[in-house]
Amino acid sequence: MLFGRTPVLPTREQALQGRSEPAYTVPDRHTVLGTPLLGPYPEGYGIADFGLGCFWGAERTFWKLPVGVWTTLVGYQGGHTENPMYEEVCSGLTGHTEAVRVVFDPALISYERLLKTFWESHDPTQGFRQGNDVGTQYRSAIHTHTREQAAVAEASRAAYQKALTASGHHRTISTEILPAAGRPFYPAEGYHQQYLDRNPGGYCGIGGTGVKLSDPSGTNQVAACPTGIAPVGE
Repeated sequence: MLFGRTPVLPTREQALQGRSEPAYTVPDRHTVLGTPLLGPYPEGYGIADFGLGCFWGAERTFWKLPVGVWTTLVGYQGGHTENPMYEEVCSGLTGHTEAVRVVFDPALISYERLLKTFWESHDPTQGFRQGNDVGTQYRSAIHTHTREQAAVAEASRAAYQKALTASGHHRTISTEILPAAGRPFYPAEGYHQQYLDRNPGGYCGIGGTGVKLSDPSGTNQVAACPTGIAPVGE
């Protein structure tokens, strides 16, 4: 499905079967923030799920935001295979995208501000790829948890498309915006969680178009991949 061809999402019938229970355990705590990865999360906090390419650099981009992000974790979302493993996702036969879950305090950071980081940290017009990373698992995606999130995400996508076009980027945004309901987030293996904290010289494939979206909060954007970190391969 992938070798020598344009990547294609599998149908439910084509997808790998998966398993009823996870094949691995996930660490309890975030290595940077010290907060629980799987909860319980504080009452009133929001959950935002994003796919923007290789999840190693994507996760770091969100945990480095100045305020409001309580915890982050990486996983697989939007496909058919239950409790997939990394090698299965990379085969292109699960339908999942590499995703980052961001748990945030809406009193300190808005969903709109997280969307700004999302749009500016990758190229959302590339379809089934992100830079040199090619495959359906690298597609751009937003999985929303409320009707409000869905409306805000749709408006944000339109605003960023307008900004891209005005800047001379004429390709159309390919980002999926779909409800998280019915599309479970499966946490990835422990060695993927906060990978770039434990391996600061590791591969970071995250890079934006250079086009900015007007900032709803007035805070500064954090660079997705700091200068001087060389890719070493995922």
